Amino acid sequence: MKAVGYQIPGAITEATALVDIDLPDPRPEGRDLLVEVKAVSVNPVDYKIRRSTAPESGDWKVIGWDAAGIVRATGPEVTLFQPGDEVFYAGSLIRPGTNAELHLVDERIVGHRPTSLSWAESAALPLTSLTAWEAMFDRMDVTRPVPGAAEAIVIIGGAGGVGSIAVQIARQCTDLTVIATASRPETQDWARDLGAHHVLDHSQPLAAQVAALGLGAPAFVFSTTHTDQHIPEIAELIAPQGRFALIDDPKGFDVMLFKRKAVSIHHELMFTRALYQTPDMGEQGRILNEIARLVDDGRIRTTLTDTLSPINAENLKKAHALIESGTARGKIVLEGF
Repeated sequence: MKAVGYQIPGAITEATALVDIDLPDPRPEGRDLLVEVKAVSVNPVDYKIRRSTAPESGDWKVIGWDAAGIVRATGPEVTLFQPGDEVFYAGSLIRPGTNAELHLVDERIVGHRPTSLSWAESAALPLTSLTAWEAMFDRMDVTRPVPGAAEAIVIIGGAGGVGSIAVQIARQCTDLTVIATASRPETQDWARDLGAHHVLDHSQPLAAQVAALGLGAPAFVFSTTHTDQHIPEIAELIAPQGRFALIDDPKGFDVMLFKRKAVSIHHELMFTRALYQTPDMGEQGRILNEIARLVDDGRIRTTLTDTLSPINAENLKKAHALIESGTARGKIVLEGF
């Protein structure tokens, strides 16, 4: 099968950063689905792994985690899918990635893709949807009010991959006032178009901007990017006993700023359930099916903003470089081998 991989981790500008290769076709075992990959999207985790993680000596490392495709074969223990089913999913951090014609994935973390979307539009959704959903409902428990707080959520980075879907989920699936942040006119307009009630400029101090809205101190803050730049402002703007979730990797994080307000801090990693084979691992399949339903009902839309074709090293390098620049809006998808 065709695939894209690397043997030497490093900068995307290196010739060896991503290479077109041929690998043996994988075979499904246990609860595995063998999926013919039709489209993949690129996320920050792709370039973080590519820059830092080497394969076993002599092997190729294939990365990529979002995918939409068709089930071609199943392992002997599979009960939820059958060959021919059209699916979408975000895979596992400890298994070969989706930048390949054929891919193995555990059925428990797979959903039936939205019937109203194209392959590319479907591939843009899984990782970011799972991340946003888990952060809001499983980590911060946004359906449980914070006493005395404004029923509002601040989504920092509201125009990025995770932010774009988080804004929609918060608006469509909760009664919260949705306050997104974005720093450029085009990204601010994008966040408003996705449903944010208010859009603030995160290149300026956030606490004063939130206070100026007159809503009171928000119960929830979800930071999707550059958290280290905003920690003091988050500590100031969030309500006492509020809940704060983050998904990135701040270099410095003074948790003592949150002690006085008894703010709970939640890390969200979409890969945790698959990494540890948790008893509720199948919850991810349920979430993806719910996302597909919301899409097909017209309540949530894909966050795809750019499509490249085919899926090869050259195009993946372009996508990685754009994601690494920090200026991407929505999701970049590659379609077809």
